[in-house]
Amino acid sequence: MVGKTAEERDEMGKVCIFFAPGYEEIEALAVVDLLRRAGIDTDMVSVTQEYEVTSSHGVTVKMDKLFDEVDFRTVDMIVLPGGMPGTKNLEAYEPLMEALDAFYKEGKCIGAICAAPSILGHRGMLKGRKACSFPEFESHLEGAEVTENPAEVSDFIITGRGMGCAVDFGLAIVEKFQGEEAAAALAGKVVYGHYQARV
Repeated sequence: MVGKTAEERDEMGKVCIFFAPGYEEIEALAVVDLLRRAGIDTDMVSVTQEYEVTSSHGVTVKMDKLFDEVDFRTVDMIVLPGGMPGTKNLEAYEPLMEALDAFYKEGKCIGAICAAPSILGHRGMLKGRKACSFPEFESHLEGAEVTENPAEVSDFIITGRGMGCAVDFGLAIVEKFQGEEAAAALAGKVVYGHYQARV
């Protein structure tokens, strides 16, 4: 946020959103937009060796960092957008999966939307949790209590159902870091009338 010191921004969390070729652009960029509006330090990270990554619908976006440039000791949350073949490309990138496993083990925040919650299901991270995903991928949410809500928060894991739920998903992340009042205020600023507190 404008006027906040570096120390204050650091206290608001550090989020990395990971982009692979074939990502769903709204699921990724709506979240980037909302988190940055909230003043949360957010990096777009390429899992390729290129700073520019192209979405499933041909939208090319320049990233802030390459994967190898991320210091995960400073990161508070990993976010995985959906899209095809983006989700498969994220899951196939072993260094990211190793980081994801480490975050899960440490109880650090993880978010995934649309097809991407399937990655968490495959890794046993959703057992006993409420979770949502794109309908065609619900069978991959192994051990989860699957819901049709736009977003689900289960302790340190946040899932979103699909592109049309990207704002709900982003606001759920804002709420996780800053609280219900801040998320509701942001929903009002972007004229989003469907916000419901979920944490």
